[in-house]
Amino acid sequence: MKVDAKAQERLGAIIFYVIVGVLGYLVFRVFEPFIVPLAWAAVLVVVASPIYDDLKRRWGGTRASLVSTLGVTLVIILPTVAVMYAFAQQGVGAVHAIQQRAAEGRFAWVNHAWSEIQRRFPELGSESFADTLRGWAEAIAGYAAARLGTILAHAAGFFFDLFVTILVMFYLFRDSQSILARLRDVLPFQKEQSDRMFAETVDLIFASVMSTAAAALTQGLLGGIAFAALGIGAPIFWGVMVAFLSLVPVVGSALIWVPAAVTLMVGGHIVKGIVLLALYGLVIIFADYVVRPWVISGRAEMGGLIVFISVLGGVKVFGLLGIVLGPIVVALAASLLDFYGPGSRHGNGPGKAPTKSASAVLE
Repeated sequence: MKVDAKAQERLGAIIFYVIVGVLGYLVFRVFEPFIVPLAWAAVLVVVASPIYDDLKRRWGGTRASLVSTLGVTLVIILPTVAVMYAFAQQGVGAVHAIQQRAAEGRFAWVNHAWSEIQRRFPELGSESFADTLRGWAEAIAGYAAARLGTILAHAAGFFFDLFVTILVMFYLFRDSQSILARLRDVLPFQKEQSDRMFAETVDLIFASVMSTAAAALTQGLLGGIAFAALGIGAPIFWGVMVAFLSLVPVVGSALIWVPAAVTLMVGGHIVKGIVLLALYGLVIIFADYVVRPWVISGRAEMGGLIVFISVLGGVKVFGLLGIVLGPIVVALAASLLDFYGPGSRHGNGPGKAPTKSASAVLE
């Protein structure tokens, strides 16, 4: 019986792709428990790559990788873990303090305003602002306590993931060039195109993600210091909230600063309230007009709304990792769109007019 050569070739191709698919699935299952620490390690390596490159020129790859890994651990990882632990602890106390003050009637002006709002929108809660706030407080406190309890209950797993992140950082620092070279071979681009795509993606990450993160961290740090200096309780909790809400377009961290200042003034601390508003203005100016332009350094950035949506969407999909991974995914997609979009300026077809860069597409 004569076997059709083309049919045999097609069958061989199908078997090959089935084997590749099965192996790919098995490899994914092997790496699945470590996806989160691997992703955090990759993000931290990208953030610290300029410092690593400078150290590598002085000391060589292995020594620079070790120093960079220790530096990221001491400067970023350990302080972040400590701040998040304090945030969870202070959050419960801050919410209970607000609940108690509302129950004591210290927010009478808020109760009056709330009654007017509730009369028009009854679905927002009960007629008493104190009762509504108590319900919100119990929900928030319960959520924070549950998250803290999860970390404590799974402390061994948490520290193991932390160890994996630190270990992977060292190897990513040391072997980043060989990994990128291998990735260039896999991607269906010419070397020049791959290099340009990597460069544009890094520019978008630093211009959009890093500038936004730097401005948010600046506002959170200075906000926490200002709250502590003025005697406002749970400064770490409020500082973290200021940093997170600074990502919200238009209103931003004013959602924390302004109510806090008004509360101080209504409580008889008029000078403190005015000082807090003045400090808010100074912090905003410093974060937006000094820190952000310094980080951007001439790079084109994504629009603020795109960054905000990508952060919230990233958190919903990836959890806490989505704060940075969401915008990075969008930045990478923008770079690919810049290559494959009609009229790409990178020459996807002859005679096509150049178009905007990837960052401009997202503005």
